[in-house]
Amino acid sequence: MVPQPLKGVITGKVSQLRDESASSGSLAGLAIADVAATVNLQRIQMVAWRDLDDPEAGGSELHAAKVAHHWAAAGLQVGLRTSTAASKPPDVKRDGYRVARRSGRYGVFPRVMLDGMSGRLGDHDAMVEIWNGMPFFSPLWSRKPTIVFLHHVHAEMWKLVLSKGLAHMGWFLESRVAPKLYRHSRIVTLSESSRDEIVDFLGLPPDNISVVPPGIDPAFSPGGARSADPLVVAVGRLVRVKRFDLFIEAVSRLKSRYPTLRAVVVGEGSERAELEAHIGAVGAQDWISLPGRVDDRTLVDLYRSAWLLASCSQREGWGMTITEAAACGTPTVASDIAGHRDAVIHGRSGFLAGDVEELAAYMDAILSDGDLRAKLVDGALRHASRFSWEATARGTFEVLALEVADRTR
Repeated sequence: MVPQPLKGVITGKVSQLRDESASSGSLAGLAIADVAATVNLQRIQMVAWRDLDDPEAGGSELHAAKVAHHWAAAGLQVGLRTSTAASKPPDVKRDGYRVARRSGRYGVFPRVMLDGMSGRLGDHDAMVEIWNGMPFFSPLWSRKPTIVFLHHVHAEMWKLVLSKGLAHMGWFLESRVAPKLYRHSRIVTLSESSRDEIVDFLGLPPDNISVVPPGIDPAFSPGGARSADPLVVAVGRLVRVKRFDLFIEAVSRLKSRYPTLRAVVVGEGSERAELEAHIGAVGAQDWISLPGRVDDRTLVDLYRSAWLLASCSQREGWGMTITEAAACGTPTVASDIAGHRDAVIHGRSGFLAGDVEELAAYMDAILSDGDLRAKLVDGALRHASRFSWEATARGTFEVLALEVADRTR
């Protein structure tokens, strides 16, 4: 455990700077710098499966990039080690931090472990392991204070993306081997519901798990005009775990009630061909579109013009698209899973649905009732106003600083 006087110094300094930030609006970085000075922490090494430039990058990669950026902006030296990204250079500097891409999709795990054991990860005072399905097993080799970002349990996801043999190995490592190794590690996750799931599925001690929600970029904000015709948007990687097939099924049930209904699925991924075939099978080629990845400006415009966002994912640590849309004044109908239960406030910023029938029913309710939409728009904006990447970076850094303080003692 961290000595209480030292813990009080860390949290007390941050609280003081938070109070002072009301007039300046720029002290989040100073708060991080102040905590860093308290525990003599200046160099941080992060290790992750993928970089933000990877074609399959998602919420985990965005979260790491935002945290690294804000830590670097506070004057810290931050490095991120990942697998290679197609057609991207092996070394790059982005938003103040360094990215080193080495080895392939699966080779990155043994390579990082070997480099960590041999001291070839570079000089650092502390480390962050991003456990995204397959862990790096940092408790076995990291000689520095280390915390772990674990957004959610993968569980049945292994069977969705890997062959039977590899899926069983992934499940066994996650559920049987890793919990024994990480039982003393400090874990950071995104939501209370994900924390509960980690405790229940992996058996990790709840006192070791801190909840720090993800932020929202200021670009996601109200504005523009709502679409004249009903518009439903879904956003994410086109992979099986996102269950866009359920989204297609749910909106297809509504088309007869709303003849001018349109739906847009934003994202790219390995399931594109299957989803295109599904859209063709239900005769929805004229009103369900798959534009692929879009730039941030286009995404903001879609959020603002949509009547609602839908997320049918099977597993999420949070669901960042939900709070991005909420910041633009757009409510969400989402699958009732861990992560979504914190990103959506049921009945206030959107609805949580247990199956495709409920998904369609809640969408129908929002599309048909202007007063309900107005209520949910207000609730979505209120909910989204609680989150910022500055707060996320500060909260995660406090956990890392406490680990450094504990190890220093």
